[in-house]
Amino acid sequence: MTKLLKRLVAYKWAVLAVFVFVFAQSLADLFLPTLMADIIDQGVVTGDTAYIWKMGGVMLGVTGIGALAAVTASYYSSKAAMGFGRDLRSRVFNHVERFSLEEFDRVGTASLITRTTNDITQVQQVIIMMLRMVVSAPIMFVGGLIMATSKDAKLSLVIVAAMPFLVLSILLIFWKAMPLFAKVQKRLDQLNLVLRENLTGIRVIRAFNREQEEQVRMTEANKQLTDVSIKVNQIMAFLMPVLMLVMNLTVVGVIWFGGIRIDNGAMQIGDLMAFIQYVMQIMFALVMASVMFVMVPRASVSAKRINEVLEMEPSLVDEGTGSADVARGTLVFDHVTFRYPGAEEPALSDVSFAAKPGEVTAVIGGTGAGKSTLVNLIPRFYDVASGHIRVNGVDVQAVPQSELRSKIGFVPQKALLFTGTIFENIRYGKQDASDEEIRHAANVAQANEFIEKLPNQYDALIEQGGSNVSGGQKQRLSIARALVRKPDLYVFDDSFSALDFKTDAKLRKALKEETRDATVLIVAQRVSTIMDADRIIVLEKGKVAGMGTHEELFATNEVYQEIVKSQLSEEEIA
Repeated sequence: MTKLLKRLVAYKWAVLAVFVFVFAQSLADLFLPTLMADIIDQGVVTGDTAYIWKMGGVMLGVTGIGALAAVTASYYSSKAAMGFGRDLRSRVFNHVERFSLEEFDRVGTASLITRTTNDITQVQQVIIMMLRMVVSAPIMFVGGLIMATSKDAKLSLVIVAAMPFLVLSILLIFWKAMPLFAKVQKRLDQLNLVLRENLTGIRVIRAFNREQEEQVRMTEANKQLTDVSIKVNQIMAFLMPVLMLVMNLTVVGVIWFGGIRIDNGAMQIGDLMAFIQYVMQIMFALVMASVMFVMVPRASVSAKRINEVLEMEPSLVDEGTGSADVARGTLVFDHVTFRYPGAEEPALSDVSFAAKPGEVTAVIGGTGAGKSTLVNLIPRFYDVASGHIRVNGVDVQAVPQSELRSKIGFVPQKALLFTGTIFENIRYGKQDASDEEIRHAANVAQANEFIEKLPNQYDALIEQGGSNVSGGQKQRLSIARALVRKPDLYVFDDSFSALDFKTDAKLRKALKEETRDATVLIVAQRVSTIMDADRIIVLEKGKVAGMGTHEELFATNEVYQEIVKSQLSEEEIA
């Protein structure tokens, strides 16, 4: 918490204003019982109505000042806490954007969402409470003790006797509840994970009739969160009754011994009434402190989780300062080996090849051969374990990531679209692209034919995740998004799988003309997609099993022969 609270310095004036106004409110609250005692002893007992009206007016004025100070303090505490939360969310989001895929795999998307939303909200709520209580509770406690002692020092011993029971109860509840708050956040992570998987995978779930099983899974995650939350609330349920019991017993003791002292003439009735009010204020200050004891442990768990994200350094260090323009449109893999964190075997082993502008290089292989791993290394989503990757003649680690990726038109295996118009989705590849450039890119990607049939054409709205367009349409829009950049290197990671053969052929023909001055790397499952490539790389278990043209590989490479024969008939092969 202390690491995060240091960031409140940006709101130091708002925090200072809170302290000033809370101090004023506390002084007003402490002054009111003394005024009430004066009214009773010098007005009610003596029958002086004028004095009662006079002091009653003063009490109303003091109450008004206290209320105004309370409202102003609430305004500034909310302003500081909400601003702090806004800044922290932005900082976490910006930091997460620097993560490589390795960090995303390590933390988990569901957990990152929980930490950026629920955990920061927990910290916000505590800050609002702390800004009020950190000043108010000590002033009310110490001030109440001083004022109570000034009324009757001997009667104050009743308060001293009650304190150990109150403090012990708070500490015991605090000790029991704190471990459970950590469990609540972990169970919330798990619930978010199940929800996210169900919502994103609803088509698969329904296709395999797994609704009942997923409901059981959801019920279990929900029950686990509910059970630990109930345990927390059961413990916390003891807090208020215990506090109220000690408080009321203290008041009973004050009235009992105070009555004796009034009967002996050592104390006045007004002073006893004021003393009771001060006892209530002292106890209320402890209640407020106990609420802080309850909220701070949970917020500290959240703060720890937020700090884990902020302190997690990206495994990819962006220290490059060069410019990727030595040999435009070239791609070189020089004895590249890559291993996923924790994996026993490398995903790629000693992969070497070179691609030149105007050439089409294709990568093919079975499932798990390392095709997607290979393309993920080019834009530096991961760093190689050994060897070098050079884009435009420069090592990818020697240039800034933004510079490197500006040279690449990347089409991922899973086509992803964003909420917005078709214009906005294609322009995502190049922010200053003109409407004409966008239409041209869509035409090359064979997306123009279905776009023009839409009611609003290029202004048609794409829903979240592209749910209102087909898989083939999403792929074509993703390809158009890459084409509009006019990069030096095009990377297509199995980006034609959802296209029919006719559209696939038309697209490859249009691409050949469009990418004459650039290097094209295509990862494909279908042999028909890559038969015309200038170079085909056959991967098997992360190693290069063969390299050459379709004819060369089919004549000499057994792995490639198996792939071709599994997909094409004898007539197609001939």
